[in-house]
Amino acid sequence: QVQLIESGGGLVQAGDSLRLSCAVSGRTFSSFAMGWFRQAPGKERVFVGISWKGGSTYYASSVKGRFTISRDNAKNTVYLQMNSLKPEDTAVYYCAAGEHIALYFSISDYDYWGQGTQVTVSS
Repeated sequence: QVQLIESGGGLVQAGDSLRLSCAVSGRTFSSFAMGWFRQAPGKERVFVGISWKGGSTYYASSVKGRFTISRDNAKNTVYLQMNSLKPEDTAVYYCAAGEHIALYFSISDYDYWGQGTQVTVSS
Protein backbone atom coordinates (compact mmCIF):
# COMPACT_ATOMS: atom_id res chain seq x y z
CA GLN A 1 0.00 0.00 0.00
CA VAL A 2 1.48 3.30 -1.09
CA GLN A 3 1.35 6.15 1.39
CA LEU A 4 2.38 9.77 1.02
CA ILE A 5 2.91 11.70 4.24
CA GLU A 6 3.36 15.45 4.01
CA SER A 7 4.82 17.81 6.55
CA GLY A 8 6.17 21.32 6.88
CA GLY A 9 3.16 23.57 6.42
CA GLY A 10 2.45 26.54 8.64
CA LEU A 11 1.79 30.24 9.01
CA VAL A 12 4.41 32.61 7.66
CA GLN A 13 4.67 36.24 6.62
CA ALA A 14 4.98 37.51 3.09
CA GLY A 15 8.56 37.20 1.90
CA ASP A 16 9.36 34.27 4.15
CA SER A 17 10.39 30.78 3.11
CA LEU A 18 8.97 27.37 3.91
CA ARG A 19 9.92 23.83 2.95
CA LEU A 20 7.39 21.08 2.56
CA SER A 21 8.31 17.41 2.66
CA CYS A 22 6.52 14.39 1.29
CA ALA A 23 7.67 10.94 2.37
CA VAL A 24 6.62 7.98 0.24
CA SER A 25 6.33 4.41 1.42
CA GLY A 26 5.07 1.15 0.00
CA ARG A 27 6.64 1.29 -3.45
CA THR A 28 9.99 2.05 -5.02
CA PHE A 29 10.21 5.82 -4.84
CA SER A 30 12.30 6.15 -7.98
CA SER A 31 9.48 4.65 -10.04
CA PHE A 32 7.34 7.72 -9.43
CA ALA A 33 7.19 11.15 -10.89
CA MET A 34 6.29 13.42 -7.98
CA GLY A 35 3.97 16.36 -8.37
CA TRP A 36 2.92 19.20 -6.11
CA PHE A 37 -0.53 20.77 -6.31
CA ARG A 38 -2.33 23.36 -4.24
CA GLN A 39 -5.91 24.26 -3.52
CA ALA A 40 -6.97 27.65 -2.24
CA PRO A 41 -10.32 28.08 -0.46
CA GLY A 42 -13.18 27.90 -2.91
CA LYS A 43 -10.91 27.12 -5.85
CA GLU A 44 -9.87 24.07 -7.80
CA ARG A 45 -6.73 22.11 -7.10
CA VAL A 46 -4.00 23.33 -9.44
CA PHE A 47 -0.59 22.21 -10.55
CA VAL A 48 2.47 23.72 -8.85
CA GLY A 49 5.37 21.66 -10.12
CA ILE A 50 6.72 18.23 -10.86
CA SER A 51 9.89 16.25 -10.34
CA TRP A 52 10.22 13.65 -13.06
CA LYS A 53 11.70 10.23 -12.32
CA GLY A 54 15.10 11.32 -13.56
CA GLY A 55 15.04 14.42 -11.36
CA SER A 56 14.29 17.11 -13.90
CA THR A 57 11.65 19.60 -12.84
CA TYR A 58 8.96 21.82 -14.28
CA TYR A 59 6.95 24.56 -12.61
CA ALA A 60 3.79 26.53 -13.03
CA SER A 61 4.48 30.07 -14.15
CA SER A 62 3.02 31.45 -10.92
CA VAL A 63 5.79 29.87 -8.84
CA LYS A 64 8.69 29.58 -11.26
CA GLY A 65 11.79 31.22 -9.84
CA ARG A 66 10.43 31.12 -6.28
CA PHE A 67 9.69 27.43 -5.70
CA THR A 68 12.10 24.53 -6.10
CA ILE A 69 11.35 20.82 -6.07
CA SER A 70 14.02 18.32 -5.12
CA ARG A 71 13.95 14.64 -4.39
CA ASP A 72 16.08 12.35 -2.27
CA ASN A 73 15.67 8.81 -3.55
CA ALA A 74 17.64 7.43 -0.61
CA LYS A 75 15.10 8.92 1.80
CA ASN A 76 12.06 8.31 -0.42
CA THR A 77 11.21 11.96 0.00
CA VAL A 78 10.39 14.88 -2.24
CA TYR A 79 10.67 18.48 -1.10
CA LEU A 80 9.05 21.74 -2.11
CA GLN A 81 11.18 24.72 -1.16
CA MET A 82 9.09 27.88 -1.26
CA ASN A 83 10.82 31.25 -1.18
CA SER A 84 9.51 34.80 -1.39
CA LEU A 85 6.08 33.64 -0.35
CA LYS A 86 3.07 35.78 -1.19
CA PRO A 87 -0.41 35.89 0.34
CA GLU A 88 -1.75 34.39 -2.89
CA ASP A 89 0.34 31.28 -2.18
CA THR A 90 -2.01 30.50 0.70
CA ALA A 91 -3.52 27.08 0.08
CA VAL A 92 -3.53 23.46 1.07
CA TYR A 93 -0.55 21.85 -0.64
CA TYR A 94 -0.67 18.27 -1.83
CA CYS A 95 2.02 15.96 -3.09
CA ALA A 96 1.12 13.29 -5.59
CA ALA A 97 2.85 10.29 -7.13
CA GLY A 98 2.38 8.91 -10.59
CA GLU A 99 4.08 6.07 -12.43
CA HIS A 100 2.98 7.06 -15.91
CA ILE A 101 2.42 10.78 -16.26
CA ALA A 102 1.20 12.00 -19.64
CA LEU A 103 -0.26 15.34 -18.61
CA TYR A 104 1.75 16.66 -15.67
CA PHE A 105 -0.91 19.24 -14.79
CA SER A 106 -3.76 16.71 -14.76
CA ILE A 107 -4.93 15.49 -11.37
CA SER A 108 -6.21 12.26 -12.89
CA ASP A 109 -2.73 11.28 -14.11
CA TYR A 110 -1.48 10.82 -10.54
CA ASP A 111 -2.05 7.52 -8.76
CA TYR A 112 -1.49 8.45 -5.12
CA TRP A 113 -2.01 11.58 -3.02
CA GLY A 114 -0.90 12.92 0.31
CA GLN A 115 -3.32 14.25 2.89
CA GLY A 116 -2.41 17.88 2.27
CA THR A 117 -0.71 20.46 4.44
CA GLN A 118 -1.90 24.01 5.04
CA VAL A 119 0.30 26.94 4.07
CA THR A 120 -0.89 30.37 5.12
CA VAL A 121 0.97 33.52 4.12
CA SER A 122 0.01 36.71 5.90
CA SER A 123 0.57 40.14 4.39
